[in-house]
Amino acid sequence: MSNTGFRIFTEFNRPDPTLVNNFNGVPVANIADCMNRSSVMASRICKIGKNNLLGVAFTVKTRAGDNLMVHKALQMALPGDVIIVDARGDVSNAIMGELMIRTAEQKKLAGIIIDGAIRDVAVLSTLDIPVYAVGVTPAGPFKEGPGEINVPISVGGVVVNPGDILVGDDDGVVVISPGDAEEIYEKAKSKGEKEFDLIKLIKEGRRDNTWVDQVLLSKKCEFINSAYNK
Repeated sequence: MSNTGFRIFTEFNRPDPTLVNNFNGVPVANIADCMNRSSVMASRICKIGKNNLLGVAFTVKTRAGDNLMVHKALQMALPGDVIIVDARGDVSNAIMGELMIRTAEQKKLAGIIIDGAIRDVAVLSTLDIPVYAVGVTPAGPFKEGPGEINVPISVGGVVVNPGDILVGDDDGVVVISPGDAEEIYEKAKSKGEKEFDLIKLIKEGRRDNTWVDQVLLSKKCEFINSAYNK
């Protein structure tokens, strides 16, 4: 019988590294636009480290303020994995700090995302490994459990499955299902090319914004050619 709430799945399907690497350097905002603004983590998930993030979700679900399962995840995760932790958004206790995140960096993990708190930010901001979290506190965690590894979790209001592709930059983090990744990449690439052309027009003062009035008129917005009087 499965011990729901306190269990570890030792395997999950990782996507082809080429599929993941396609998103290297692609802006998160462009990816999100190509996903109908969905699967974007809430703004409370903030970038702490200096580098952007790209990797495969290694999911952890913890009790608020407890990091026992995160320690186990550090033992299990492989290079290219992102340890992503559903810590219930609680910021009373730091789930990770310098020692654990240096361990993740030494193992060549692709990043850390915590829907909860971290500590030792003065050091973490200098490391190469990307780190995202909700907040900061000096209070350390408990190590009692329960928790789960490699199950679906919720982080920043988005469901994350083991093996999902995670992309993060200064704007935030987006979650991509591997089954959708190729199509989303092509759309995001095309969008980036169009934006490059638009930026050129903007710099030259030649961008056409007549679409704004067309939309307003189509929605029956009223234009009144006089000043507003109370």
